[in-house]
Amino acid sequence: MSLTSRIAHNTLIQLISKILSTGIGILVVGMLTRYLGAEGYGHYSTVIAFLQVFSIVLDLGLYIIFVKKISEPGADVDRLTSNVFTIRLLSAVFFLGLAPLIALFFPYPGIVKIGIAITSISYLCITLNQVLTGLFQKRLRMDHVAIAENIGRFVLLGGILLVIALKLSLLNVLGVVVLGSVANFLYLLIMTRRYVKLKLAFDWPIWRNILQASWPIGVSVAFNLVYFKADTVILSLYHSAADVGVYGATYKVLEVMVTLPAMFAGLVMPVLTAAYAMRDMERFRRVQQRAFDFLLMLGLPIVGATLFVATPLMRFVTGAGFDAAGNVLRILILATGVIFVGTLFGNAIVAVNLQKRMIWGYVFVAVVSLTGYFLFIPQYGYYGAAWVTVLSEFLITTISFALVYRRTRQGLNFKFAIKAIIATLIMMSAIWLTRDLPWYLLLVGGTAVYVLSLLAFRAITKEEVKEIIRLRS
Repeated sequence: MSLTSRIAHNTLIQLISKILSTGIGILVVGMLTRYLGAEGYGHYSTVIAFLQVFSIVLDLGLYIIFVKKISEPGADVDRLTSNVFTIRLLSAVFFLGLAPLIALFFPYPGIVKIGIAITSISYLCITLNQVLTGLFQKRLRMDHVAIAENIGRFVLLGGILLVIALKLSLLNVLGVVVLGSVANFLYLLIMTRRYVKLKLAFDWPIWRNILQASWPIGVSVAFNLVYFKADTVILSLYHSAADVGVYGATYKVLEVMVTLPAMFAGLVMPVLTAAYAMRDMERFRRVQQRAFDFLLMLGLPIVGATLFVATPLMRFVTGAGFDAAGNVLRILILATGVIFVGTLFGNAIVAVNLQKRMIWGYVFVAVVSLTGYFLFIPQYGYYGAAWVTVLSEFLITTISFALVYRRTRQGLNFKFAIKAIIATLIMMSAIWLTRDLPWYLLLVGGTAVYVLSLLAFRAITKEEVKEIIRLRS
């Protein structure tokens, strides 16, 4: 199988796997919101958000640097994998071990504090999986990662069904979460042994080299994602568990939606990197423009349609007891729209080697966001958190684009954007005129109107579609 065919094969596997795992994830969210209720799901969301902050801090940028190092000619893959795995294991045990201790000083009920201690095992497995995933990415064997992810999802789904049937507690739910993560990790660990002799390793020169290369990325990731997750933790300090449940359930929808632009931008980044390395600025501009247009074409109708169907959509996902979730989604969907294009420029930052300079952008946005959370969440609750999230994503996207433009001097053409906006407005008008129909029919009809509008405006040609598809190779 040729390299291009293997890349296409892996891309297809990831897409199918992501669709399946996302479907299971949404199903699990719906089951949990209905079983736990707003307050119980709020406790669940608090546990997850609290641990996510610690898992972000221990990231250290190891994944990207690990993939880069093992891809270099003559790399000792066995030694590198063993040493990076050991670094990640020790850092994870340290930081995740701190989480239950620090949680003792937070005004959480006992069940949340115990839940944090239990679920820290899940995050230990998740962080170790990231290192192993890097090895499979290098080997172009992402089918192993896809299988592992869905094994974990099915274990989670089966466990949740059992918990509901036996009418067990939140702690049992979190125990099932741990089992799903352990199943995922064990499968990857077994498959890893086919490719490397994995063991604990303490080669200090390798440690020093890896950490020196990874810290700028680690700092950037930490500042980027701490503000992305801190809103739920701060909300849990000032408002009820039910409010946290409403916000957490809505946020899950956002996380599902942004997987698509993340996958696409990840495929585009190597092309941008190659174009920049060869100083082929015309190709860099063309690829960036096509990717920007494509992400706008997807993102705008999602935002426009969600503004109308947010309430029935969230009612369908969560069931009763989450009445405000629709209004929160109407705000967070604006952040989602920004993330659609912001992901492109975030990857472009890496493509043009601006990671260190971008650290200050992440620091600035983190300070603004945390300040906003502490100012507005106490008074406005999940609405304050949602609007600050929108501001944060807008700022980070603006800074990323500004830095990439300053380095490359390649701007954007908004000819397609104007047509896409007009097509979105036509779609929104059609949805408003037929607003009494069921929400799923509104989505289907709105999509048809949007596509027909783009075709009528000749917003995108057949050649442009082919070029977007070819970006992966």
